[in-house]
Amino acid sequence: MEKRPNILFLLSDDQGAWAMGCAQNTDVQTPNLDRLAAQGVRFDNFFCASPVCSPARASILTGTIPSCHGILDWLSGGNLPAGIPGMEDMFGYQHETKPIRYTSHLTAYTDLLCEAGYTCALSGKWHMGDSLHPQHGFSGWYTLGRGGCDYYHADVVENGKIHFPEGYVTDLIGENALQNLEELAVGEAPFYLSVHFTAPHSPWEEKDHPKEMLDLYRDCSFTATPDLPLHPDQVKTCPYGTGERRKELLRGYYAAISAMDRQIGRLLDRLEKLGIEEDTLIIFTSDNGMNLGHHGIWGKGNATFPQNMFDTSVKVPFIASWKGRLPQGKVCSGLFSHYDIFPTLMELLGLEGSVIQKLPGKSFAPWLAEPEAEADRSIVILDEYGPVRMIRDREWKLVVRYPYGPGELYCLRRDPEEEENLYENPAYAERILQMKKRLESWFLTYADPDRDGVRQPVAGTGQFGAVGREADMLSCFGEIPEKL
Repeated sequence: MEKRPNILFLLSDDQGAWAMGCAQNTDVQTPNLDRLAAQGVRFDNFFCASPVCSPARASILTGTIPSCHGILDWLSGGNLPAGIPGMEDMFGYQHETKPIRYTSHLTAYTDLLCEAGYTCALSGKWHMGDSLHPQHGFSGWYTLGRGGCDYYHADVVENGKIHFPEGYVTDLIGENALQNLEELAVGEAPFYLSVHFTAPHSPWEEKDHPKEMLDLYRDCSFTATPDLPLHPDQVKTCPYGTGERRKELLRGYYAAISAMDRQIGRLLDRLEKLGIEEDTLIIFTSDNGMNLGHHGIWGKGNATFPQNMFDTSVKVPFIASWKGRLPQGKVCSGLFSHYDIFPTLMELLGLEGSVIQKLPGKSFAPWLAEPEAEADRSIVILDEYGPVRMIRDREWKLVVRYPYGPGELYCLRRDPEEEENLYENPAYAERILQMKKRLESWFLTYADPDRDGVRQPVAGTGQFGAVGREADMLSCFGEIPEKL
């Protein structure tokens, strides 16, 4: 068997599918993501598993739904032990009592890569519990203690210890990734390098980003995103604004993306310099989507209460490039999901290890080879955020909120912006019934009843303990957020 390819897996944080130049955004400057898309295949209908970071990341890694892996909200606890000097006043640290390995009961695709002889390294955000210790086949481990952090005061984990290095966290992650790349490239084994940026997650204030990145957008007209009144369900968990405040926040968001793009460019250049570009599969995606004024919302799925499932929250960028092996400059419009990454890697790499869990996803390897091939019409996309669940195909989207609602139904063919909710229209009662039946059958098949999100009080304000039989506290979720 020929040597398996190296894998460079690039993950951004809170980047909407719309936030790239190659996705026809005329405001943002992403020359290196555009370059990557020109060298490979860009998917314009790719979806996350949950519109918030920790559940989405765990679903990428394990190929399972949140109601199987048990991370149902962003982790405000379970990442670190209590009592770390210098962290007492940091945001979110109040819920840190002990590290929890939330996904230890499942197989990650990195476990299979390790078994197949890969050397696996992480540079950047983990945010799936127990940040101090490598998990799931990783040997290189440079991450962040809490998951999120300020851009200029990161709590970095190296060698099982927390320290607070000087510098902009996007550059710190990029530098560590470059160092990893140099070291991994000289080894005999193929490598898997995960580079997980915190960008472009908030904060987006002037003080949080380099002046040279902010200056790229001083004269920007900011016309690529809608300028709408705030949504009535908007909560205070994300920065928001109108008028000049809107422009300030967009400037910070785009500056964060451009700073990340610069580091991605350095990694692409280094692959070329090392002469291993043709031996390396490069994947870029984001953990979840993002609204920056879309629908009048600022934030992702938990930017509203109840949580939302708009396409801008659940649709993510996805680009794959493998020089000489994949087509260049192509766009695939098929519907695919983060669930599909695990089985796709298994097929592409010929991985044959044992997988504990049932995988709901399907390989999209055929569409990597032929991006413009006819899409599989049987594919539907399913998402969850606690008691909020979504099923979507090319024409229709149904959102079900257990137990009380409200429900939503959109005809995406006629109403791609999801503005006309047809749920209460009796003409669509049979369609709702059939879609709901399919949704519930899917969750009955793939959810673990002990970790099922519909049985948990997930409010979008954080999870700080394990659920089900593993729970060690009466409640492990934050309170219902305050609306504007």
